[in-house]
Amino acid sequence: MPRPGEVSLAHRGLLFLDEFPEFSRKALETLRQPLEDGEVTISRARASLRYPARFQLLAAMNPCPCGHHGDPEKACTCTPLSRTRYTARLSGPLLDRIDIRVAVPRLTVEELTRSKEPEPSGPIRARIQAARDRMLLRQGERNSLLVGQALRLHAPLAAGPASFMAAAARQLGLTGRGHDRVLRLARTVADLGGSDEIREVHLAEAVAFRPREL
Repeated sequence: MPRPGEVSLAHRGLLFLDEFPEFSRKALETLRQPLEDGEVTISRARASLRYPARFQLLAAMNPCPCGHHGDPEKACTCTPLSRTRYTARLSGPLLDRIDIRVAVPRLTVEELTRSKEPEPSGPIRARIQAARDRMLLRQGERNSLLVGQALRLHAPLAAGPASFMAAAARQLGLTGRGHDRVLRLARTVADLGGSDEIREVHLAEAVAFRPREL
């Protein structure tokens, strides 16, 4: 009898995968269905079972096998081919399902020793709660669950932002899925800013989290 795996055990929680490209291609590709549908299907000869799997995926990876590509202080020892093979382990359809991609450069000694006092968690929590209350009052569910006509209804774009979005989609070569994920993220950015309308600045921030290259 198939038993729930990691994606189902992470249901309504966080699934953290470190060294993301080091997982097998088969294991990574199986993430596509739960990331899209919030459930995983396991088929066997006698039965097909579905388990809940609506989780938040957090993945981390190095920029290359040696970890120094783009580092201003330490030279990368990888060949262009090895870097290409490393990033190619993550397929386009899988990356298309990841909303936010952020490059985190190595901190300098000065940054480590002179770090600014972080913002207290209280104000951050208050902003998140206000944005959550706003979206639940507007549509009764989280922005991440909006699809199809529901997304168009609750994340409409005026003429200016619509033109900006169309230009960004052409420049980045966004798929239909990628377009909707940027729009959902922009809706959340607007909610965090206390705005009922999605403006160009919100779309620009959402697009910035979706670079063409890893």
